[in-house]
Amino acid sequence: MARRLTVLGTGYLGTTHAACMAELGFEVLGVDVDAARISALSAGKLPFYEPDLEPLLQRGLESGRLRFTTSFQEAADFGDVHFCCVGTPQGSESGGADLSQLHGCIDALAPLLTRPSLVVGKSTTPAGTAAGLAERLAGLAGPDVELAWNPEFLREGHAVADTLRPERIVVGVRSAAAEAILREVYAEPLAAGVPFVVTDFATAELVKVAANAFLATKISFINAMAEVCEAAGADVVRLAEALAYDHRIGAAGMHPGLGFGGGCLPKDIRAFRIRAEELGAGEAVSFLATVDTINTRRRTRMVELAREMAGGTLAGRTIGVLGLAFKPDSDDIRDSPALDVAMALHRHGARVVAYDPAAVERAREAHPELEYVGSVLDAAAEADVLLVLTEWPEFSRADPELIGKAVAQRNVADGRDALDPAAWRAAGWTYRALGRPAV
Repeated sequence: MARRLTVLGTGYLGTTHAACMAELGFEVLGVDVDAARISALSAGKLPFYEPDLEPLLQRGLESGRLRFTTSFQEAADFGDVHFCCVGTPQGSESGGADLSQLHGCIDALAPLLTRPSLVVGKSTTPAGTAAGLAERLAGLAGPDVELAWNPEFLREGHAVADTLRPERIVVGVRSAAAEAILREVYAEPLAAGVPFVVTDFATAELVKVAANAFLATKISFINAMAEVCEAAGADVVRLAEALAYDHRIGAAGMHPGLGFGGGCLPKDIRAFRIRAEELGAGEAVSFLATVDTINTRRRTRMVELAREMAGGTLAGRTIGVLGLAFKPDSDDIRDSPALDVAMALHRHGARVVAYDPAAVERAREAHPELEYVGSVLDAAAEADVLLVLTEWPEFSRADPELIGKAVAQRNVADGRDALDPAAWRAAGWTYRALGRPAV
């Protein structure tokens, strides 16, 4: 049984995968060129926020099953299976996926592999990337080194559960031997009944981007309905509830609000469109441009709603912002709708006072021009309008009567349908939400 695993790249995906594989009983070596990150991880400290992950990291270190290094030579000597978990961010010019980290990872590892090994890609890549990497690997490594593709399906805030008990495991392989090794690696979740889908390389790559494209489409669909509801005086929340009873539609992803963000969905659907165009199938996914546009327009509408509630102008107004991360249970501010709205308010002349339970420091580093505070009450102090932009439970539990004593005016705009409208209106607030009628 393959017992010694390396995880190349210790960002969000790699750190989670390394800690979870150690929890499953494997000996795991995490590898990264960032010495400061390796030092922090070796001390049991996460460089990002993810519920339940830090205790898992510490348990792996204490057991001796998990350790970290900056040496690719050590990784090559150690591992039987090498998981490549480096980032594939959106390219600055083309908008397609930037594969430089992935190529660099293969180039650094492959020449050092002198015994039978399986290299497993987990990064999100355009279809055809894995086939090219297999050729690259064959030219650099020994004859008994093979590539497989095993896309990740992590949700930030739920990454540990999604790794240990995923909804499905997808592997793209070219041999029965590679499939057998991955069945060994994932023996525990497979024994618990997790589906195991075996495909070719290109299909495995497409499963990830197609899943993200479908989810993005579903989110943008209900937000498009929110625009129609506002025009018609209808209630998008009740609309979504009624639609969800149709088993063909379902409730997942049908929560209206400010739209999607983060480091995956926005860049992945853009890269998918570009790759489809390169393959001559661009028209088939042209609708994704509209999905992207609808999503971005939600942010603009939130700024407009804040302006309306502030009396027609944002200049000189104090706006309290609750939420900066792109979703709760995360400190990720990449393409965050919440932070994007906060910055737009600032550009329109508002004084923006923002609070988030986890993302304040990351936001401050990226945008020091905003004011940051340490509590809901501090964000609400003297606010002309209070905005809820990330659906943290702390915000849902907030006492509208207590907060009402802190603000200049009891105006609240709920960008995530996180509050109880009746409770806030009963406390004297003017409550507005995207896609819901004004009362």
